Amino acid sequence: MLRILFDFGLFGLLTSTIFALLALVGLVRFRARREQAASGAFSPPVSLFKPLHGAEPNLEAHLESFFRQDYPEFEILFCARTAGDAGMEIARRVAQRHPQIPTRFLSTGEDTYINAKVSSMELMAAAARHDLWIISDSDVRVTPNYVREVVGPFASEKVGAVTCLYRGVTYGNLWSQLEAAGMSVEMTAGVVTANLLEGMKFALGPTMAVRRRCAERMGGFGVLGPYCSDDFLLGEKVAEQGETVVLSQHVIDHIILNLSFAASVQHQVRWMKSTRFSRPLGHLGTALTFSVPFGLLASVAAMAMHRPETGLVLLAYSVAQRMILAAAMAIFGVEEHHPLRAVLLYPLRDLLGFGCWAASYADSTILWRGRRYRLSRGGLMHAVGAPEGEQRETPLPV
Repeated sequence: MLRILFDFGLFGLLTSTIFALLALVGLVRFRARREQAASGAFSPPVSLFKPLHGAEPNLEAHLESFFRQDYPEFEILFCARTAGDAGMEIARRVAQRHPQIPTRFLSTGEDTYINAKVSSMELMAAAARHDLWIISDSDVRVTPNYVREVVGPFASEKVGAVTCLYRGVTYGNLWSQLEAAGMSVEMTAGVVTANLLEGMKFALGPTMAVRRRCAERMGGFGVLGPYCSDDFLLGEKVAEQGETVVLSQHVIDHIILNLSFAASVQHQVRWMKSTRFSRPLGHLGTALTFSVPFGLLASVAAMAMHRPETGLVLLAYSVAQRMILAAAMAIFGVEEHHPLRAVLLYPLRDLLGFGCWAASYADSTILWRGRRYRLSRGGLMHAVGAPEGEQRETPLPV
């Protein structure tokens, strides 16, 4: 039995090493594609979509960054469930300081879909004046060249959608720092590897840029309404049209709002469950991309077999492998603000990430802002207690 556990640990270290090498190759390829960067000569008018839900910490500063874009012509559309939403009040206050930027405020009222973000996206799409749309979450912060660099790839008519990598940013405690390290390293490594192996077939929620024609061809944003992973599906449906989905060279700040251990883990498990139903085979294979859990397993088995030196070497290798991966992704992938912190924390985050992956198979329900939903094939969402076909009883907050 000990020999089986030892061999399984070695197998996991091998597969995680292969993944790390693929991620490094993917990173080199990503960095080399500078032709996808924004072109100063291409600057068509753009509509920015900002779904809102409540007054998140530092929301005013985050929204302010979207008004300070170095770009000739753009409008910003804000949308929440109610006109009196606290986030909308903050947005109005920021907009008053920038009267030169065309801004509109919309409200959905009773949400059409269980995914309330999609309800907002659909309403903003109907009101948008321009044909290039950039949808971004409320918990992101951008630099003045954001719109210009995200729009750049659309200079090619073959490009139907653009999305961005993001780095985790937090000013909180250890748990939020671990989640931030996961965003900056684990997410980045997975995305550049997917881009290397099959090209981009999905989008990332913090920034989804899409042509109006692509959204209309897929039947409008409403087709995403019953699903949890609207970002993954949007990119997938654009790719199915034969359009190219581009991973932009631009990197944004994704602010970590979960400061407690329970909130952080709950958020990560919820995300893992979403990928489990959206990409079941890929999610299952994710287990083999972790390193430290297999290093621990092989180490414990080796020590039980009276081979302590071997056990320590294997554990040290698993940690070192993760630190090297973290350094590459943090420094060259997302240009982390605190790369040393990410490197030092990532081995622990790798172990925690494996635990979240395992927990994603515990059941098929997720808890979002105090409400429980059940996921089914493809990431279809059902309010717990509602009939199988009912999608509206308790809408998913943004």
